[in-house]
Amino acid sequence: MADADAAKSLSGLLNGIAQRVYHNNADMTEELLQHELYRELPREEFTALHARMTGLLKSIAAADMDHAQLEAFLTAQTRRQGGGGVTAEQAAALSRFWKSQRVRVRESLLAQSRWEPGLRGLSWRVDLQTAASRGGAAEPGGPVALVELELGRAGQDSEFVCLEFDETKVNQLLKKMADVQRSVDGIAHRS
Repeated sequence: MADADAAKSLSGLLNGIAQRVYHNNADMTEELLQHELYRELPREEFTALHARMTGLLKSIAAADMDHAQLEAFLTAQTRRQGGGGVTAEQAAALSRFWKSQRVRVRESLLAQSRWEPGLRGLSWRVDLQTAASRGGAAEPGGPVALVELELGRAGQDSEFVCLEFDETKVNQLLKKMADVQRSVDGIAHRS
């Protein structure tokens, strides 16, 4: 019975940590978890357990470990000497938790990494001004690029932003985009 209670408490701890870290539940504090799950455990021991489980969950989630990676990682953790490792029971609880929560944690991490508002759509066209459209002037204007951006936040209606660029502005925009691409390439090649 004691093993079942320990497994249940550890499962509750892992779920509580996930609620706080990945689902932004500020009510799921370390103090609440200790009070509800580990009332008899001294504060220092609980703090160490909480920190170890949080670190392990973050490592597992950051690597988005599949089953084989998870088993290899947990095996290595159970073999660690000193206070940094985990018991076989803790490894089993971590494995059960990750198998059931991997998709939700991954979705939460993806949602947290998105910029808001996001770009939902883009449309563009190039217009040529004629003498008639410029009020009868004899000299027709150059091409004009019209760009419409559809922006939106999750669960909200879209907003539309319309931009107009003449040839000079298009060339400046293309130069800036090339500069950004070079910067990204430079960072990508360093890592």
